[in-house]
Amino acid sequence: MRAREPDDVGEVVRDGVRVGYEVFDGPADAPTVLLLTSWAIVHMRQWKAQVPFLAREFRVITVEGRGNGASDRPRGPGAYSDREYVGDVVAALDASGTERAVAVGLSRGARRALQLAAEHPDRVAGVVAIGTALPSPCPSDFDEVRDSHEGWQKYNRHYWKADFRGWVEFFMSRVVPEPHSTKQWEDLVGWGLETDPETLIRTVTDVGHLTAADTEAFCRRVRCPVLVVHGDADAVAPYEGGVAVASWTGGSLVSIPGGGHAPTVRDPVRVNLLIRDFVRSLAGPRPGRVSWVPARARPRRVLMVSSPIGLGHARRDVAVAEALRERCPDTVVDWLAQHPVTAVLGPRDRLHPASGSLAAESAHIEAEAGEHDLHAFRAIRRMDEVLLANFHVFHDVVDAEHYDLVIADEGWEIDHFLHENPELKRSPYAWLTDVVGWLPMPDGGPAEAALTADHNAEMVEHIARYPRLRDLSVFVGEPHDLVTCPLGPGLPTVRDWTCEHFAFAGWVSTARPPRDRERLRAELGWEGDEPVCVVTAGGSGVGSALLRRVAAAYPYARDRVPGLRMVLVTGPRIDPASVPVPDGVEVRGHVPDLERELAACDVAVVQGGLTTTMELAEAGRPFLYFPLAHHFEQQIHVPYRLDRLGAGTRMDYATATPESIAAAIAEALATPVRSAPIAGDGAARAAALLASVLGTS
Repeated sequence: MRAREPDDVGEVVRDGVRVGYEVFDGPADAPTVLLLTSWAIVHMRQWKAQVPFLAREFRVITVEGRGNGASDRPRGPGAYSDREYVGDVVAALDASGTERAVAVGLSRGARRALQLAAEHPDRVAGVVAIGTALPSPCPSDFDEVRDSHEGWQKYNRHYWKADFRGWVEFFMSRVVPEPHSTKQWEDLVGWGLETDPETLIRTVTDVGHLTAADTEAFCRRVRCPVLVVHGDADAVAPYEGGVAVASWTGGSLVSIPGGGHAPTVRDPVRVNLLIRDFVRSLAGPRPGRVSWVPARARPRRVLMVSSPIGLGHARRDVAVAEALRERCPDTVVDWLAQHPVTAVLGPRDRLHPASGSLAAESAHIEAEAGEHDLHAFRAIRRMDEVLLANFHVFHDVVDAEHYDLVIADEGWEIDHFLHENPELKRSPYAWLTDVVGWLPMPDGGPAEAALTADHNAEMVEHIARYPRLRDLSVFVGEPHDLVTCPLGPGLPTVRDWTCEHFAFAGWVSTARPPRDRERLRAELGWEGDEPVCVVTAGGSGVGSALLRRVAAAYPYARDRVPGLRMVLVTGPRIDPASVPVPDGVEVRGHVPDLERELAACDVAVVQGGLTTTMELAEAGRPFLYFPLAHHFEQQIHVPYRLDRLGAGTRMDYATATPESIAAAIAEALATPVRSAPIAGDGAARAAALLASVLGTS
C-alpha cells in the first residue's frame, strides 16, 4: 500500500514514445517539486520515501524515465540520450500545467535536472542534485567476452544477458552499501528487474556521451540556486563529482559522511528535510503567526502515540494516560492517533489535529493479510513508506510544539528514525512495548532468519550507540513473560537483553474483573444460567475469516451445549453485515467496553492477540485462541506468556473445522479454569515510571 496516492496520473508521447508521470496536489499556490527518475534500472517509485512528506507542503510531480515503469522501452538509436530525457520532462511539465518547478534528481536524474536548468532556465526555480552521476564513456570492456565476471566486471553486455538478476543485485549492493539496508536493497532490486537487459544495454551504447568539458559547461550555465547532496562513500558516482558540481554551479554542498549513492532511500529523513528547507528558502518567508509560551505559563503536556495495529495498545494507553493524570493532575495528554485508536478515546483525551495527516497503518495490515494469515514481520517491513510518512507527521508536531514527554507505544517508526536521526529528538521520550524481538517463522528458512536477525542487530546497535535517546523503556509485563530465544547469531536472548535495557510495569489491566458478575450479566441482558459464548477478532480488521468459521460452528455447538448463546463482535473495522451467520447468532459491531462482555461470558473464542487473551485470563474465563498464521508475536510471544499462566486453549485455524470448534467450546465450558493470578496493576506502575521522567513524584 502506498502512503500517498497520486491525484492525477498522465502520460505524454514524443516521437511515438510514451512517458508516464504522476501529480500529487499540495496546498493551493504551493511551489512545485519535480522529481526526476534516475537510470532505467529504477522507476518513479524510487521517490516513495519523499512524495508523502513533500506533498503535504508542496505540489509534487514525478516523471518516469524511459525504459522502466510507466514508460515505453524504445529501440531506436539515441532514444535514451540525456536530450530525450530532458525533452520528456519538459513535455510532462507542459501536460501537467506546470510553469516552473524545483527540479530534484538522484544520480543520472541529478545530471538531467542540471541540464534542464541550463537549457530551460525559465522552467526551473532551483535544483537539488543528489549523488550526481557525471557522464562517463562506455567502458572499454563492456563488449568483452569473459570467462568470469567479478565485481565491476559485471558491468558487461554479455553478463547482463546471461544473468541480469546477478547484475542488478550486485549493482544495488553498491548503491546502498550501508549496513542494515536489506529492505532498501530489496526494493531497488525489484524495480531493476522490471526492465530488461536489452533496454539497459541501449542506455549505455546507443547514446552520445558528453565529455567532461561538456558537463562543466552546462553546469556553469545554471543560474538558479543549487543544492548538492553527496555521500563521501558513494561507490557509483564518486564524491569528487559532487564537489565539482557544487563548484561549477556555485551551489551549496551537503556531504554525508559514510553515505552511499542513494541517501534518498537510506537516509530519507535527512534528505527530505534538506529538500523541504531548500524549497522553502526559494519561496520566501511563509505567512503566519509564531507565538512562544513562557515556561512559567506552560501546562505540563504529554504526547501519546499509540500503534493503530489492533486495539490492545490503545486500550492500555488510555489506562496509562488516566493513571498518569491521576498522579499528575495538571498534565494534558494529546494523542497523535488514527483509527481504530480514535474509537476508544474518551472525553478527556485530546486528538491532535495533525492526526488527520497520518497514513493508514491498519489499512496496510489488512491489505497484507490472507485468510487468517498475516506475516507480521514482512507486513511491517513492507510498511516502510507508511511508517516514514507518519514519522514526519510526528516530527512536525514536536518540532512546532513543546511537550514535556513523548510516549510511543510500539510506535516503531518513531523509535527507528529517532535513533537514525538523534539530533531530531525534541522532548523526553519513553518507549512502551509488550513484545521485544522480531522472530522468524520456521517456513521462512535461512533467509527470513537472517532478515529478522539483521533487524534485531540494528535495534541492539541503536540502543548501544544512543543509550539515553530513550529516557525510559517500559516492558508491559514481567521478566518471566519474555521468551528466551536469541535475537540472532551472536546476539543475546530476548529476555537477557530486555532485562538489561527495560523497566517492567507488569500487565496493564484495561478493566479489572467485576465484583458482581451476575449483576453484570443482567445488565447485558443475559440470563443467569444461560451459557454465553463471545467471539471477537480484535480491532485490526483481519479477523473476518475466523468470525465466519466460528459462526458456522454454532449449530454444532448448540447441539452440544443446549441453550448456547453466541455473540459475534466484529470490531471497528469489519462491517457486521459482511459476516454471514446462522439463525440464533447475534452480531455486533464495535463494542467500546468489550471487556465487560469478556468478563461476563462463559467462554470466548478470539484471535491470538495479547490484550484480549490476557483480559480473559485475568477475568478467569475459559477461551479458545487462534493465532494468526505467520504472525510471530501471536505464534511465539503470546503463547509463551499464556502457557506460563495456564490460560486458554490454543487452536490451529488451518485444521479447525466447525465441528472441532464446537467440541472445543463444549470442552472449555466443562473444564475448570486454573490459570495463575495476574496482578494487573501495570497502569499505575507505568504511570509512576513515566512521572519520574516528567520530574514529578
